[in-house]
Amino acid sequence: MKKIILTLSLLIGISAVSFAQCDKKLVLTSSKTDHLDAAGAVTRTNDETAEIDITKTTVDISVNDDHKMNGTITDNTCNWTVPFKEGKSVIHVKMSNDNGEEKKVTITIEGKDGKVTLLFEMEGEGGDRVRVGIDKFVEKA
Repeated sequence: MKKIILTLSLLIGISAVSFAQCDKKLVLTSSKTDHLDAAGAVTRTNDETAEIDITKTTVDISVNDDHKMNGTITDNTCNWTVPFKEGKSVIHVKMSNDNGEEKKVTITIEGKDGKVTLLFEMEGEGGDRVRVGIDKFVEKA
């Protein structure tokens, strides 16, 4: 009985930590961008600085401080077993660029073996697919 209670307590604690991570305000930074074709093969790689700000309701992306996009989160699925190291978040966003054009975007943040990547997929004709390796996480207050 004690083992069952201990196991349940641990599971509840892990779930609470995982859920708490999903509601945090984050700033993710990257220094390299891979552009992908429909099959997932890299078509080109750019050395550029990207900063992704994520809150509970919004996503703001800045690339090289000159190209900006922002959007409203319409759906967010979050499942991290080890915060910021092992797990996955799938965020559906209605994004606007500098010109005011709106597109539906899916952002997938995935951690495997302590390495975190972000995949940005734009819906529609010839939808862009961009993958970045996350260099740094910072929690915002």
